[in-house]
Amino acid sequence: MKLFEENNIFKILSEAISEGILIVNDRQLIVASNAVANKMFGYAKEELNGKSLETLLPKKSRSCHEGHFGEFIKEGGKRSMGLGLDLEGIRKDGAGFPVEIGLNSFKLLRKDYVMALVIDISERKKAEQAINHWFRIFNESLNEIFVFDYNTFTFLNVNHGAQLNLGYSIEELEQMSILDIKPELSKESFTRLLRPLLKNKKEKIEFETMHQRKDGSTYPVEVHLQLSKIGKKRVGVAIVLDITERKGYTQNLEKKVEERTEQLSEALKAEKKLNELKTKFLSLVSHEFKTPLTSILTSTALLSKYTETDQQEKRNKHIETIKSKVKHLDDILTDFLSLERLESGKVTYNPALFPLSKLINEVVYSANTLLKEGQRILYPKNIDDISIKFDEKVMALALSNLVHNAIKYSPENTSIELIVKRSQDAMMIHVVDQGVGIPKEEQPFIFERYFRASNVLTTQGTGIGLNIARQHLINLGGNVTFESELGKGSIFILEIPI
Repeated sequence: MKLFEENNIFKILSEAISEGILIVNDRQLIVASNAVANKMFGYAKEELNGKSLETLLPKKSRSCHEGHFGEFIKEGGKRSMGLGLDLEGIRKDGAGFPVEIGLNSFKLLRKDYVMALVIDISERKKAEQAINHWFRIFNESLNEIFVFDYNTFTFLNVNHGAQLNLGYSIEELEQMSILDIKPELSKESFTRLLRPLLKNKKEKIEFETMHQRKDGSTYPVEVHLQLSKIGKKRVGVAIVLDITERKGYTQNLEKKVEERTEQLSEALKAEKKLNELKTKFLSLVSHEFKTPLTSILTSTALLSKYTETDQQEKRNKHIETIKSKVKHLDDILTDFLSLERLESGKVTYNPALFPLSKLINEVVYSANTLLKEGQRILYPKNIDDISIKFDEKVMALALSNLVHNAIKYSPENTSIELIVKRSQDAMMIHVVDQGVGIPKEEQPFIFERYFRASNVLTTQGTGIGLNIARQHLINLGGNVTFESELGKGSIFILEIPI
């Protein structure tokens, strides 16, 4: 409609806001649209003019839309479209995407029009889905998980597993503190327990205590306790394991040890080691999941505060944080699944011939996003003509692990160098860093599952990446070896049989 096209005020206002604007007449024909709406729906400038509004709606919604539109034109005013429903827009290429739509009716030159303000909420939906996914993991865990105010010890959030174990409702627990369920602990003794965390002497503390149910009965638990933040508020996070069965099992086993032979004693030692691995695994998972989950919750809380148009950059920053942390959690789960397949013998390998340069290019490209300030990766020389026959996925997994570790454990403004060497029966890729190095006395344990060197305990990691990579390589006739000097760096060598 020429009136809207030639109206400078409409042009200025419609192009100055971040929402899409559609002007529709009483026949449901689009008479004007701004650049945001055109881009959102995939149309060129003025291409939407004259098209029916139903063109932008999914087919399932078109039958009832005409009646609702007519009623709105008669009633006038403003309102949200499809209140309480998940609305969808349709782009020119037929793809659907979630939207929010606000409707405003107005008259111009005695004619009725509706202005629709359209917002693409795709990113918000993805963030909500990610948060809901991890919240379900939190709430459906059979272990007890508590979030409490570290000053007053009152509960801020308690998962469903804890509610079932204790026999309290969430409403009751919200009126209680952590001392109400721990008869063995006083305020003074619990404060002493927290002191190493408050003074940053420890990242987490683990201890055994008793929990008291609503009916007065008690049961033994193992507590993994850390401090965290929700926004600017400091909170305690406790992951609690009911160890009734473990306690009973251990007691029975100790009685049998007195009656049995050295063979049973050896079996007990093996069982004890298994329990220690289990405890270490649970502690590791709780720590590795807590940090990204806290970041996700914090970013989500902050997103709701940035409601102004000019705060999009801040919103984008928190959305990217959520994406990054969700990917980190997905990577951890992938490692654990890979470990399980190795243990169960369900792994199948697919050796094939491929160019070495292709694989290294992909690994380096991916690793570039992880580089710290001033870090760089030096590419190997003279590899364009080298092809090898091996399982490409396994080799990419192993090399990525070595390069990512080199970046993680090296300071800023250093280089990570890749060097390719060949012998008569093997090809070696050296990953050379200038990082923290590995203490000599701990080097024999570096490929053990869950092992973390004492000088990198505060750096994020699960301690299973090297173990998984080395097992895959050994299964295929390869290996990973290394040389390291504390404070000077490490050289990890990927050996591939020719």
